[in-house]
Amino acid sequence: MAKVMVLGAGIAGHTAAMTARRALPREHEVVVVSPKDAYNWVPSNIWVGVGRMSPEEVLVPLRPVYERAGISFVMGRAVELRPEGTPASPRPFVVVEAADGSRREETYDWLINATGPRLNFGATPGLGPDGETHSVCTAEHAAATARAFAACVADLKKGARRTLVVGTGHGSCTCEGAAFEYLFNVEYELRRLGARDKARVVFLTNEAALGDFGVDGLRLKSGGYVVHSRTFAESLFAERGVEWLTGAHVRSVRGGALEYETLEGAEGRLEFDFGMLLPPFTGVGLKSFGRDGVETTAELFAPSGFMKVDADYAPKPYEEWAPADWPRVYQSPRHPNLFAVGIAFAPPHPISRPRKSPSGTVISPAPPRTGMPSAVMGRVVALNTADRILGRETPARTASMAELGAACVASAGAGWLSGTAASMTMFPIVPDYARWPGVGRDLDYTFGEIGSAGHWIKTLLHHMFLYKARAQPGWWLIPE
Repeated sequence: MAKVMVLGAGIAGHTAAMTARRALPREHEVVVVSPKDAYNWVPSNIWVGVGRMSPEEVLVPLRPVYERAGISFVMGRAVELRPEGTPASPRPFVVVEAADGSRREETYDWLINATGPRLNFGATPGLGPDGETHSVCTAEHAAATARAFAACVADLKKGARRTLVVGTGHGSCTCEGAAFEYLFNVEYELRRLGARDKARVVFLTNEAALGDFGVDGLRLKSGGYVVHSRTFAESLFAERGVEWLTGAHVRSVRGGALEYETLEGAEGRLEFDFGMLLPPFTGVGLKSFGRDGVETTAELFAPSGFMKVDADYAPKPYEEWAPADWPRVYQSPRHPNLFAVGIAFAPPHPISRPRKSPSGTVISPAPPRTGMPSAVMGRVVALNTADRILGRETPARTASMAELGAACVASAGAGWLSGTAASMTMFPIVPDYARWPGVGRDLDYTFGEIGSAGHWIKTLLHHMFLYKARAQPGWWLIPE
């Protein structure tokens, strides 16, 4: 009997656990370790953040799902990894810390690390729910953000002028797409509620230009033309009357103002009344130790805290980056029974061109690897693991971001009849300029449109993926 352990129950981890359980006979055990007992469909947090949904509408309690599926659930935070065991206990194990501080050892035969990120609000003084800005990274954060937004709207309706800033709170942030979505839902709600005329809405981002999205921008088909995503984004901003500040790193948030520097070396101060700024991500702080008790964290993990897998981490200039640098099976080079998927794996380098300000501050998006790519990674690794357990001599499935496409439906307003969304697809996620000179991607599969149809697709996806997360009949037929 084999024991497959999954650390984390987000999009990647939950997908991996459910896929492994379905692929393996019941004599094999599947265990999920997570500090939270609810699955959060994160893409819909932006609707919670403007009060269009409640947290309960984006959360799925995990215990009933796992009990029905035959998956063991351990609630706690993985803090220590022992992939070689100890002299007294040679079987690999993970140390799990409960909410009360108690610790226990959980053994495994195969481990899939899907812990996701630590929300590093501390990288920018004053950033985050414990500071002066808000977040939509979790359902709880989003609910608090909705309350602050409602208070701001109330002031606007009384005739007060207010500045609302949305974007990224540090030069190394990722998930610019989520900030983009939330921004346009805020703008839509201001119009819907009759509070737009006295509101100044500003988007602040570490992207060198609008439409970068952490993937170095893209050329896409739209309306019969091939346009750059910068043009696509800027036209939407201009249409909605939203200001933008690109290439910006927030140094601090204090006294109701952001202090920032830009790629050009300019320094500025932006006073605001309501702010939703995303934090940078790091690994969750999982440490590893060898059989002799000597710490091996620096060998298994990158300095960012994310786990090293089958990628090329050799330092090289931007001009030498290649699609082959990216991992394909997400396997640790040191331990063949250890994998990392989703945000938990360490990317070999950014996707966007790296940039610094004249003072040396990194102001460049980290590569996005959430949502659809995370789920695909979780499924592929789970199926490869099941094949090995069952002794199947089949070629390993792969899920390189340089070979995967992605679809993104970015909400720009949630009204039933007037809601819109920007729908974009790209193939591949990591551009390949050798294969597609000048554009880096296949234009037959890279396109973008905005309209009400996208909103209905976004709504449909919300319900489909929550249905899938609840493991309802035929859930496995719904693609990632």
